Amino acid sequence: MYSDKILDHFHHPRHVGEIEHPAAVIESVNPVCGDTLKLWVEIKDGRITQATFKAQGCVPAMACGSWLADWLTGKNVQELPALSAEAIEADLGGLPVASRHAATLAAECFRRLVEKITS
Repeated sequence: MYSDKILDHFHHPRHVGEIEHPAAVIESVNPVCGDTLKLWVEIKDGRITQATFKAQGCVPAMACGSWLADWLTGKNVQELPALSAEAIEADLGGLPVASRHAATLAAECFRRLVEKITS
């Protein structure tokens, strides 16, 4: 049902928790199912030095949060590439149709983060 990569991020999530003095905190909620993803980032010298998350929801929501925090860590703020739900889903090895909302939730969190830290 779920790819090995999704299950790995779910069973062994990366970067879980909060950052005490973050540069930004972003939260996205799926209004249909109630899944929630909250993301904290620390930025030093124009680079995301730490990204952490907390998620409440299904297995894919947790996996997408873990994947996003891991992916963001070390990225240059001014050179952040575009990130779509489809790209997240593809990198995680695919999602069942009923679970694609999890990648959309992570992509929305990313979009809000970019707006906040680059404006």
